Amino acid sequence: MEDGFKLQQRHGKARVRVGRVWRDGDGTHHFSEWNVSISLLSDCLPAYVAGDNSDIVATDTMKNTVYAKAKECSQRLPVEDFAIELAKHFTSYYKQVTAAIIRIVEKPWERVNINGRPHAHGFKLGSEKHTTEVFLEKSGVLQVTSGIEGLAVLKTTKSGFEGFIRDKYTMLPETQERMLATEITALWRYSFKSLSSVPMKNHYFAEMYMDVKKVLLRTFFGCPKEGVYSPSVQSTLYDMAKVALGRFPELVSIQLKMPNLHFLPVNLSSKDNPAIVKFGDDVYLPTDEPHGSIEATLSRIHSKI
Repeated sequence: MEDGFKLQQRHGKARVRVGRVWRDGDGTHHFSEWNVSISLLSDCLPAYVAGDNSDIVATDTMKNTVYAKAKECSQRLPVEDFAIELAKHFTSYYKQVTAAIIRIVEKPWERVNINGRPHAHGFKLGSEKHTTEVFLEKSGVLQVTSGIEGLAVLKTTKSGFEGFIRDKYTMLPETQERMLATEITALWRYSFKSLSSVPMKNHYFAEMYMDVKKVLLRTFFGCPKEGVYSPSVQSTLYDMAKVALGRFPELVSIQLKMPNLHFLPVNLSSKDNPAIVKFGDDVYLPTDEPHGSIEATLSRIHSKI
């Protein structure tokens, strides 16, 4: 660029909310709600340096495209596939666009059961959210990252924390018995590098999302009866990441964020009984501020996240 400056730019539309209903022939309905953010890398330098907007894709056009493409999806599809469809459209339809980044957060609407039977058109809002980010270049180079936000988990025992650094500021006692609670954020990147390498199997990404979530939960909790001991959040996080990469060869990396949400045993004293009385690990003060912040990324050798 002239005048000794270098300009890097992108523009897009954020928080485009869309709900989509699909109706089966037997009267069963399916519902998805997506929050879509679009970012386009494009050759529209004149808009910045000369006030010439002739090469700009209007952000309102991007918003309308989300609704139009949702309408075109006549068959139910995972959020990753919808993100890929949007990215393909923007990189192929507009000659100025060199790459598209599509990020979508899916709300966890779940079918309700009434008297043990699934309702044909009734849904309730769950907790954790399914996320994806698709990066697609005009050349066809592709990156797909999926994940989970807000997966809150807790176990009331089989957790401890010992042997950490102790100095004049340390007040935390060591323990082999504590509650462990966290809200998991996970991001995993697929090995696919082009559109042609994405599996053609229907609902592939939806099944992978459920399978990865099950593996993470199973590793966190252990078997239903005995559970599994956690010597630290760090150790449990690493085990979860390692098991996920071992179970799914199509993943090249996984990032986990697991804040340590504290449940502090209540200690009480009174005028009649001045001695501190510990409530036997059964009464706790829940607190999430401040909380421990633990995160890590595990990648296969020679892979990049």
